[in-house]
Amino acid sequence: MAPPSQLVLAASSTDAGVAAWDLRTGSEAIRHRPCASRPRAVAAVAGRFLAAAQIAAGNSAPIHYYHWDKPQVAVKSFPAEPIRALIADPEGNYLIGGGVSGDIFFWEVASGELLVRWHAHYRDVRCLALYDMLLVSASEDGSIKIWDLLTMLDEQSRFEAKTPYLYNFNQHTLPVTDIACFHGAIAVSSSEDRTCKIWSLSEGRMLRSISFPAIIDSVEIDPRSHIFYAGGRDGKIYVTAMGVDASSQGRDDSSILGILDDHSKAVTSLTSSTDGLLLVSGSEDGNVRVWDTRSQQVTRKFKHSQGPVTNVLIVTPKRLNLPPLQPLRKVCAASGEVVPRAVILPNPENDVHIAGNLSSNLLEQLLDAQQVS
Repeated sequence: MAPPSQLVLAASSTDAGVAAWDLRTGSEAIRHRPCASRPRAVAAVAGRFLAAAQIAAGNSAPIHYYHWDKPQVAVKSFPAEPIRALIADPEGNYLIGGGVSGDIFFWEVASGELLVRWHAHYRDVRCLALYDMLLVSASEDGSIKIWDLLTMLDEQSRFEAKTPYLYNFNQHTLPVTDIACFHGAIAVSSSEDRTCKIWSLSEGRMLRSISFPAIIDSVEIDPRSHIFYAGGRDGKIYVTAMGVDASSQGRDDSSILGILDDHSKAVTSLTSSTDGLLLVSGSEDGNVRVWDTRSQQVTRKFKHSQGPVTNVLIVTPKRLNLPPLQPLRKVCAASGEVVPRAVILPNPENDVHIAGNLSSNLLEQLLDAQQVS
């Protein structure tokens, strides 16, 4: 049987696993167990495999890797602290994790090496986003920081920089819940302060602030236009225009273009298809909805479990026999104290070479930049 072209994935904060449904047929394809993850803690690594940071249980808070066609965990890694937010770069060469201490961890996937770790925020890192060579991190302390990865990966550049970050935004008054990046170096953040704020990553300033009638837990930008979706704690998804007068005060009704309303509890996670025609929402009510963004109607309904849905993704799996996945190291190799503490289950025979997996596009850019300077 031919593999599905696209899967809708949904994870929960309870140990109900990661459910995967065929987007075309609506049938459940597989359920990966165990898994219990917070929002923003599950990442598809270039369609090759799934990575999910687990909620701490006692002293254990591993990161799980899953293959698409096997329900069990393929690799368990035990980082130095629980990871609250997890993303991968588009090529799948790196995993970036935000820890409960406010530290950021930068791992190479092929080797498992921890390339760099730095202290970013005073409290938990709740969400991460990438735009080209810029990393955006947001925290429980309400701050958002912009990092130049070329600087962070080079020890000399970090030493010479006035501050390790490019910009530090503190306009949110309560914890940041989500952040998404848009072409043109624009980012949208949401917060428990009931606002979404729009930022220029290139200019380092806030462009607009939009108020909502409920706390916003999730945001997703429409890739086709200057519209974003804001998932509210009231169960509503607000279709919102970015073009709001920056001088406006309080709630600006003109910015809310419409409301998608089919969840009974908070909308915790949103993701869209690459063409922007589909929006997928996950909620604390345990349900997943697939929306046609043109008609603003629900086209598919999935039930994850009795627990809340914390993460939703749309993934096109690459059904390859991967080189062995390596556990993520706890400390940087340069310290001489590498202790992976991993459990690796058997993998298929390695008969497919993944181009670029053993080399780092990011490090190549870093070396090129250093040679030019």
